Amino acid sequence: MSGGYVQADLTELENFVKHLHTASVEFKKDMAAFLDGVGFDMLQIIQDEIIRLDAVDTRLLLKSFHKGDSQNIYQLNKGDLTLTIGTNVEYAAFVNDGHWLNPQGVEKRFVPGYWSNGRFIYQRGAKTGMLLKQRYIDGKHYMEHAIDIMNVMFPQLIERKLEEWFSHYFSD
Repeated sequence: MSGGYVQADLTELENFVKHLHTASVEFKKDMAAFLDGVGFDMLQIIQDEIIRLDAVDTRLLLKSFHKGDSQNIYQLNKGDLTLTIGTNVEYAAFVNDGHWLNPQGVEKRFVPGYWSNGRFIYQRGAKTGMLLKQRYIDGKHYMEHAIDIMNVMFPQLIERKLEEWFSHYFSD
């Protein structure tokens, strides 16, 4: 002690503060890139569930869960770090949630078309077709299945990303 004061070496603390500042600037950008990757994973999981549950045979719904498709909803808001994934395919909710084939109170509905190899083929204006009776079609719940899968995977994904981030910015 000299002259009533103590001199401390704060170099390590200053370095930590510099690392902290750099990390805070980069963190949101890194998390946005991570979230974008998670979005791609989620789209793949949704497609896998649609296939696994045999939820669709026209491929329009399946294709709509691909980033860049005209029916796809894929919005990443980097400011709030939010990701919105979905589809604009009109019948997607019916396939997922279930629906009445011919709702109560509606007269039996004629659908124009023909049968081929055990499958009905819709053909606008055909004189042949089928008459729909009232019947409930169970939903496939592909979205709920995909969300359940992602809920299991996400904690591990985020833990690995945070470990990587801390290692990058705060290791010697």
